[in-house]
Formats: sequence, structure tokens, C-alpha cells
Amino acid sequence: MPKKQNETEGKMQLTVDYAFKRVFGKNGNESILKDLLESILNIEIKSITIQNPEIPKNMKDGKIGILDVRAELNGDEVEMQVQDQHNIDKRSPTYLTKIYSDQLKEGEQYIEVKKVVVINILNFDYYKRNSYHSVARMMFEESKENEKVDLGYIVEDKYATKDLEMHFIELPKFRKKDPDMSNKLEQWLCLICDEEDKIKMAESRNEEIEKAKKELEKLAMNPEDRELYELRLKAIRDEMNSSKGEMGSHHAIQKRIYQEGSAHSITDGRRQEARPAYPVLQNYDQPGNQIDTEQFNRVPGEYGNSSQHMKHRIG
Repeated sequence: MPKKQNETEGKMQLTVDYAFKRVFGKNGNESILKDLLESILNIEIKSITIQNPEIPKNMKDGKIGILDVRAELNGDEVEMQVQDQHNIDKRSPTYLTKIYSDQLKEGEQYIEVKKVVVINILNFDYYKRNSYHSVARMMFEESKENEKVDLGYIVEDKYATKDLEMHFIELPKFRKKDPDMSNKLEQWLCLICDEEDKIKMAESRNEEIEKAKKELEKLAMNPEDRELYELRLKAIRDEMNSSKGEMGSHHAIQKRIYQEGSAHSITDGRRQEARPAYPVLQNYDQPGNQIDTEQFNRVPGEYGNSSQHMKHRIG
């Protein structure tokens, strides 16, 4: 089987979450993480602490689990993940709100809750947006005319809260941009995407990128890290292939529903009007759309409970 582009022998890719965590989530590499986060968040970071530098002990089991980088910076909580799953519109808000709610212990005041930022680095296109970096916050919608009251506010509040923030960086869109390396984020993403022709230029403009590249090369030469990286890569591929198989079975189910529902159907010897396919199954193969199998299982009749909820996490 031919190797994919950039998948050369002995080389590690930062798009694999194990390598990403070992480079950016390791104690002693705070300056590397700080520079990357400053480029994404467009802020000056005065203090940073890596909160989860450890690697799970069950890595050799080949199980897919969470391999993220969590840090506290300027008093705020930040989580970074490299993702290969396509249900990110559900996953990211779930992580965000869980981190936010878990901060508050019994008896503590809400004023003590810190801002939480979740950064998702996606190795696929997901949102129909003309940008490789999208930022989501909890903003107010435009009020209806009949609900407006003239209270004299010249400038209205835009945000219900600024405590919750999500970033989505879609790497395939970045690659299509052909970046000119004019800013730090583009320089960092060239390293993450392994754009070999641009990495040297990025290194010459940013010494932290040079440090990160050397850290990645050192990681690739460590036998234990190499073994864990390969195990992680295999687990990710196995999980993705398994998911593709499940999606194929859903395709067959959907096709059968349409075929059997295209005319009148016969059930328990009685003639009934054909029932249309459950709408959640439509457009299952379009980019960014997923089958919600929990809803699918709630379809009444013979097709209910015909699938299992697909659930996996890489990163």
C-alpha cells in the first residue's frame, strides 16, 4: 500500500495527537505552547501552567481515549485537541461546558469560575465557512422589532457571557490558502501541517518553531515514544475504519427504508401507507453531517433499535 503524502518512514506528524501532546503538553515546553496559544488567541500571555503533562498509562492497550493539552494561562482555562472525528459540533460544546462546570466545587461562589477556551485543530473540513480559523462565542441574536424597548443604550451588550469560547482551525482550508507566512499562526500551522517547503522560513522567523521542530525530531528517535506513536496511529486508523463500516451499514439501512417505503408497505398482514424515512438520516454522506443514531434508534416500528450509537474520540 503506497504511503500517504508526508507519511515518511521515521517521521512523526503533529496531526497525530500523541506527538502533539508530547511536544506542546510537556513540562519544560511552556514557551513553545505559549507562543502557539498567543498566535491563536491573539493575546499576550503573562503566565502559563501545563495542567496535564502525563501520558495515560493504558496507551499500550491501543484504546482510543482523550489526549489533549490543558493549560491555565492568565487565570483562564484552555484545552487544545487535534481531532479526526466529524461530530465536532457536539463534542466541542460538551467538553467546553464540562470543564466550565467542573471548576465549581460545593460551597464556592459562581464569581470564582474562570473563562474556558477550547481549541480544536481539525484535520478535515467541517463548517461551511470561508475561513480556516473560526471563533465561536455566546452572542445575542438581533432582537425582533416588537420586542425592543427604548432604554437609551447607545451601545448594547453583544455577549451573554465571555466565559465560553471555541476555536476551530480546519487544516485542509489552511493548506488551500497557500499562506505567505506573514503572521505567527500561519508559521505554526505550516509546522503542524508539515509544509516542508515553508517550515525553514517559519523557523527563521520564530525561534519557538525551531524548538518545537527539534523536540519533534528528538521524539521520533526515542524508541518508547516511537512505539506509543505507532500504537496510537494504528488505534486511530482502526477506529476510523470501524466507523466507516458502521456508516456503510447505515447507508444500507437507509436505502432499505427508502425502497420499502417508496410504495405502500405491508406490516403484520395489514396494508399501510408508506412511512417516509426519518429525516435525521438525510444527507448522511455530506461533509459535516452525521447520522444521529440515538435519534435513529427512537424511530418507531421495525427500524427502531437497528443500530448502535457511534461514539469515539481521538484526541
